[in-house]
Amino acid sequence: MAALLYSPCMAKKSNATPTAKTPRRKLRFLFIALVLLADVHQAAAQGERFFRISGPTATTITAFRPDGTLVWSNAQTGTNYTVQTVTSLPGGTNWVDYVQLPVNSGISTNQLIAFNPPAGMALIPAGVFTMGDTLDGISDAVPTNVTVSAFYIDVNLVSYSQWQSVYKWATNYGYSFTDAGSSKGANYPVQMVSWYDVVKWSNARSQQAGLTQVYYTDAGLTQVYTNGDVDAIYANWSANGYRLPTEAEWEKAARGGLSGQRFPWGNTISESQADYYSFPYDFSFDLGPSGYNMAFFQGGNYASSVGYFAANGYGLYDMAGNVYEWCWDRYGTPYGQPTITNPKGPQSGLERVSRGGSWADPAVSARCAYRVWIHNLPTSVNSNTGFRCAKGL
Repeated sequence: MAALLYSPCMAKKSNATPTAKTPRRKLRFLFIALVLLADVHQAAAQGERFFRISGPTATTITAFRPDGTLVWSNAQTGTNYTVQTVTSLPGGTNWVDYVQLPVNSGISTNQLIAFNPPAGMALIPAGVFTMGDTLDGISDAVPTNVTVSAFYIDVNLVSYSQWQSVYKWATNYGYSFTDAGSSKGANYPVQMVSWYDVVKWSNARSQQAGLTQVYYTDAGLTQVYTNGDVDAIYANWSANGYRLPTEAEWEKAARGGLSGQRFPWGNTISESQADYYSFPYDFSFDLGPSGYNMAFFQGGNYASSVGYFAANGYGLYDMAGNVYEWCWDRYGTPYGQPTITNPKGPQSGLERVSRGGSWADPAVSARCAYRVWIHNLPTSVNSNTGFRCAKGL
């Protein structure tokens, strides 16, 4: 019989119990039941969520700590186990992948959730995932197994009101920006921002919040990046401030735990799921209807308000469509070589990568694995490009 464990941080007790008989299978499961606390920045509470671990051997859960960390043992070293999730028990059948956990020792410790993340952010748990395209043969997105450490990421795109709040503060504290940014409204994503400016803005957001800035103009990490268009930017990856996600971080977050899917929710797309330009006659996975999403038309700009569509498996909004999102990485193939653990892209090159598709682009651009880099100079500003921040633990 599967073992059942309740989180000590539950806001209420669940009445769910394991079934009396559990079918024998090659993969045995251990279940963890817990209640995710609702994030006040999200459109709706996530409610109850249940997790299970599947793998080549039976394992033993020894603790589930108040910080959301799972301690488990008896796993087979050198293999991967998968945490899956469902929203109801008993009778839950729609289990979906949440994170893959590589096993390197007899006892594993993995933080699955954060009950008290930074405001407006969600925890992306550490683990391995298949980065790249497994369905359509995207030439510069060859599937690669990549390991990413845990990090936080903004639940929403940076809105215009959020941009302005930090921007105005920053210009009074020694920062300068080439572009002031623009948007359709306060709760729409900021647009017309260059890579250079969003990096400086991230530093300003960190300083405003009393955190250590991430980006510097010298290898010794003594000169905080605050002014100008400087290509030689050095990142302090151990700093606790805000920064751009790497390509690997962005794609892991976008997939929401799902493996091998085109989009954050599955393999087809429609305008009820994302804001993009539809060509249903050209792409079988595009369910349309054809053209711009007319629900968001305003003066030639079809961007949607942040958080309008449903969140993915990690509680993140707009990971497909609306506006492209700047990443840290310079463009290169294969991904982030030579390392497959926390890859950060090549150390030289002109273009920076953006991800996620936009209101002005077709469904192919909204795929999780799709990479935009041609003419993506760090000075570029576009009405279909914005960003969100990440943050180390």
